Amino acid sequence: MPSAQALESKKARVSEVAELLKNANAGVLVDYKGITVEEDTKLRKELREADIKYFVEKNTLIKRALAEAGIEGLDGVLEGTTAIALSSGDETAPARILGKFAEKSEDKFFLKAGFIGSEVYDQAGVNALSKIPSRETLLAQLVGSLQGPMQKLAATLSALKDKKESEAA
Repeated sequence: MPSAQALESKKARVSEVAELLKNANAGVLVDYKGITVEEDTKLRKELREADIKYFVEKNTLIKRALAEAGIEGLDGVLEGTTAIALSSGDETAPARILGKFAEKSEDKFFLKAGFIGSEVYDQAGVNALSKIPSRETLLAQLVGSLQGPMQKLAATLSALKDKKESEAA
């Protein structure tokens, strides 16, 4: 039986993780078994630059924090080694960054599950989320697709104007 001090420390950590979960709008759980320290350092740096909190925690503690935060449906994946990435900004950033890393890791690093808001995703769902481009990329694609027809219209109107001017002359 743990001492009262150790129990209080664990309760405080559960509350801390639950608060992080409540403030996050997206999160991904991963199995990180087998990656090297160098790989982990690179991954953590990339996640930090994207303003994503990434940490390793005991499965029991994560399970209690998820329950306290009101996120259900992730208990089944809390086995083995587990790390969690939380984002309060871009909803797809954790899945995108971790998914890209998982593809390069040669079966050492796996996406387990995740959530966006109150929606929980299984491994296949998180893998699908990891393929979605960033918000900035999507906006650039939208602007590009809107710009093309406008440029064609402007070129057509300019050609029509030139034709009218040459007929008048």
